[in-house]
Amino acid sequence: MAQDVRGKTAIVTGAGSGINLEFARLLLKAGANVVFADLNLRPEATKLIEEHSKDSVFIRTDVSSWTALQAMFDEAVRSFGQVDIVCPGAGLFEPPFSGFWYPPGTASSVDSPDGDRYKIVDVNYVHPMRLTQMAISHFLSQNPPPSSSNPKSVVHIISIAAEMQALAFPFYLSTKAALASFVRCMGDLENLHGIRVTGVLPGIVKTPLWLENPEKLKAVSESAGDSWVTPEEVAALMLACVNASAVPRLNREKGEEEITIQGGSCIEILAGTLREVPRYNSHGPFVDAAGNATKGASISEGGKIHEDVVGTLKPGWGQTGQQT
Repeated sequence: MAQDVRGKTAIVTGAGSGINLEFARLLLKAGANVVFADLNLRPEATKLIEEHSKDSVFIRTDVSSWTALQAMFDEAVRSFGQVDIVCPGAGLFEPPFSGFWYPPGTASSVDSPDGDRYKIVDVNYVHPMRLTQMAISHFLSQNPPPSSSNPKSVVHIISIAAEMQALAFPFYLSTKAALASFVRCMGDLENLHGIRVTGVLPGIVKTPLWLENPEKLKAVSESAGDSWVTPEEVAALMLACVNASAVPRLNREKGEEEITIQGGSCIEILAGTLREVPRYNSHGPFVDAAGNATKGASISEGGKIHEDVVGTLKPGWGQTGQQT
């Protein structure tokens, strides 16, 4: 099931920057309409919308609000008629304002000890699930309904974090692992209703999420061999998840020439490497099937962040009003 995106309409959350901005750019270039949904737009996103004023629109969106998510669909229908492609791309990388090591009620946290929820979990996991649920409902209400000849798509940004464990980032890694499981749960929708739900698992991507967060960026050492994946590379794979049935294998493991794209596919993208992540017995993102090291997955100085966390764990940690 491959979807021609020309004339179709996409909702992309987090489209104001990074990977999601590049995905929106590719969709526009391919002839789609795009609803940019984000809290703010970087200048390059504003410029792109201005250049495509007839086929793009921005709606300020807090993705943790279900009312705001519904407003995206309302805007898309008002501006372009219907929705055909959804990307729940917005995400948070264990920020001090909502991270496990910055508990609710401590000085840097926006999470209330009486609020019964974590912002990062709402953004990274609840928002993609709810938005997928809303997308399926919207697709099924259309006339004609989705089918193999009238396909619809939902593309999730997961991350190789889904395959990892680290003391410093428990919320980020566990929400991404849960999201990978969720995408696989949606696999049968393609055969049942022509709705393809897929996920991409990028390595370390050169976006503001890393570049504008010194406390995270210090973990990356290019001199030690760490390599970046580019937002453009990830966005190209995301577009293929919508408009292709397969992608060329960049690293020719087992003599296979292509990776099949279908409902439930979770495809890892590193620096010069694509791999479909198997449901079971994955060898992980750091080596290929032959045991060779891969580029774009490592943060050589990650131990620095680990030590930051360990250093905070002393009497008084997690108490309301305390700085962590």
